[in-house]
Amino acid sequence: MHCTELFSSARASLMSAASGGAGVSVDFDGSVIIQFVVFLLLFIVLKPILLDPFLKVVEAREKRTDGAKAEARQMDERAGEIIKRYESEMEKVRKVAGEEQERLRSEAQKLEAQILGEARTEAARVTAEGKEKIRKEAESIRFELGQFSGELARETAAKVLGREIS
Repeated sequence: MHCTELFSSARASLMSAASGGAGVSVDFDGSVIIQFVVFLLLFIVLKPILLDPFLKVVEAREKRTDGAKAEARQMDERAGEIIKRYESEMEKVRKVAGEEQERLRSEAQKLEAQILGEARTEAARVTAEGKEKIRKEAESIRFELGQFSGELARETAAKVLGREIS
C-alpha cells in the first residue's frame, strides 16, 4: 500500500464513522510488522545513546537527593544533641550561679551581722564612756555646788546674824 491508498482508506473510514457507520475497520497487514521492527531497531539503537544516560542522571540525582536528605537528618540529630548539651550546661551554670549567689548572700548577711554587732558594741562603749563622763562631771559639779553652798550658807547666816561665822 502506498501513502495515497492509506490516506484514501483512512478518509473513507472517517466518512463512514461520521455518517453513522458501524465502526472503523483496521487492516493488519505487513506494514504493522515493519513499523514494529523499525520501533524495535530505534529502541535498541537509541536506548544506550539516550535512555540509559538519562536514567543514570535521574538515578544519580535521586542518590544525591537521598544522600542530602540523610545528611540533613544527621545534621538535625546532631543539632538536637548540641541543643540538649547546651541546655544541660546552661542548667548546670544556672545551678552553680544560684549556689554562688546564695553563698554571697549568706556571706553578706554574716558580714552585715558582724558590722552591726561591732557598731552596737562601739555604740554601747561610747554611750558608757559618755555616761561615765557625765557622771564624773555631775559629781564634780555637785562637789563644787556643795562647797559653794556651804560658803553661801555661811555668808547668808553671817548677814542674817550680823556677825561672821567660822
